[in-house]
Amino acid sequence: MSRRALLLLPLLAGCAGAAIPDPVRLPHDSVEGAGDPTRAAVSRAAFAFNQPGHFAGRPAEAARAIADMEFLAAALPFDPRYQQRDPLLPVHLAQARAEWRSVLGIADAQPAQPVIEALYAAARSGNAALPAGIFASNASAILASLPPLPQTGRAAAAAARVQSEGNNPAGRRRL
Repeated sequence: MSRRALLLLPLLAGCAGAAIPDPVRLPHDSVEGAGDPTRAAVSRAAFAFNQPGHFAGRPAEAARAIADMEFLAAALPFDPRYQQRDPLLPVHLAQARAEWRSVLGIADAQPAQPVIEALYAAARSGNAALPAGIFASNASAILASLPPLPQTGRAAAAAARVQSEGNNPAGRRRL
């Protein structure tokens, strides 16, 4: 083996443990107008998950907020606008994802896109009915009285902070 090839082995070994992106997208109606769906999802989630009692009696809104967070957990660790600004953001998002998936009975191995689509469909219908096979049988009832999700609130706030920092680069003062 050549000396150059030996020098590349540690680099290749590091790549083997790297996370593989789960390609996701938000539905076309996730944002009205020509807005950026990612920025909108960050703003909506940060607002919703950091308002005590926000989801009380609002299962459709809870479904949409969790769909937004599911999207963010899959997309932000690979989005260049976010990935370099806070190295702990992917960790916060992974912890939050484990929290809401545990509450709703979503398997860890379940890809994000079917979860996002099902939650948005439930939010659109207004009754937050969720399909069996992806969610626990009582997930719709859980959305109707969503318990506090502190990890999710912290992750949503961290994403909003990173987004805000991107709006105000270092060295520029807000007027």
